Amino acid sequence: MTAREGKRITSADVAREAGLSRSTVSYVLNDTPNQTIPDATRKRVLDAATKLGYAPSAAARTLRSGRSDVVLGLVPDWPLGHAVGSLVQHMTTAFARHKLTFLVHSNTRAARPLSEVWKAITPAAVLALDTFSNADATAMRAAGVEVIVALHASTRRKWREIRTPENPIGALQARHLAATHQRLGYAYPDDERVAVFAEPRLDGVREVCAELGLPEPDVRTVPLKPNAAADAVQAWLAEKPAVTGICAFNDEIAMAVLTGLSRLGLQAPRDMAVVGVDDIPSAAVAHPPLTTVARDFIVIAEHYAQTVVAALGGKRRPAEPIEAEYRLEIRESA
Repeated sequence: MTAREGKRITSADVAREAGLSRSTVSYVLNDTPNQTIPDATRKRVLDAATKLGYAPSAAARTLRSGRSDVVLGLVPDWPLGHAVGSLVQHMTTAFARHKLTFLVHSNTRAARPLSEVWKAITPAAVLALDTFSNADATAMRAAGVEVIVALHASTRRKWREIRTPENPIGALQARHLAATHQRLGYAYPDDERVAVFAEPRLDGVREVCAELGLPEPDVRTVPLKPNAAADAVQAWLAEKPAVTGICAFNDEIAMAVLTGLSRLGLQAPRDMAVVGVDDIPSAAVAHPPLTTVARDFIVIAEHYAQTVVAALGGKRRPAEPIEAEYRLEIRESA
């Protein structure tokens, strides 16, 4: 009977199928070090395991290694858009390369208490993308769980942290626009959940304006509604001097600005240049195509994974803050 028929396949079943001793099969399936096993024998075991649909026991693996292979990822109550989705996808792949399973839990207000979640999973480590209570951190550490927090806008050092700065994103937007525009604006999101990203990006724009002797950026909230976006555009252009270069929080907000321009019979970049963030798929087909800041999520994900692996191995973590590769994808909007 196969696993698909309801019976759990064990290493003893694999040994019988392969016609080998259970110890030899165990060495191969567990990838036991310091064992000299011929390649032909190893292939025989793996072929038998595949044929039977063998899957190793997570509980047994935990007992052998002394810890789980699960890393619990805590995602705050953020909109799960393209950027967060891409980061989670690449983190899953990065942890898999280190033979770790990345399990994501969205920490929404209606979710189970964090203590119930980690106790049910018993992870080797928790990688949180935002802060949580000291009581939770203390309880997890007492249970032998590594606690790592990836912060985007904090200088507090309460936990083992990975700093992922957002300021360079706003700075890159501002430097590009400042080459041809004397007054910049910042299109702020109307979702308070993403302030942890929006505020440092705005700080980056402010820093560049101060460095170049430009006025403070004119900050306006831009909802994802055509008429409201048009109102923001009209207000920017009514300023003296007019605000003609817009650093948007992300690509969705940037495209709202483009729609606002269109509602007023205006066009980018002739009347107002716009730069977004994230290079989402629809940015390239916006009207006009959107200039945007793209981030290398593969680099960020690997940095997170290496930090967790180093912590689990008691080794020094990689240098921080992370030097992610930000690049400007220049298109017609700016």
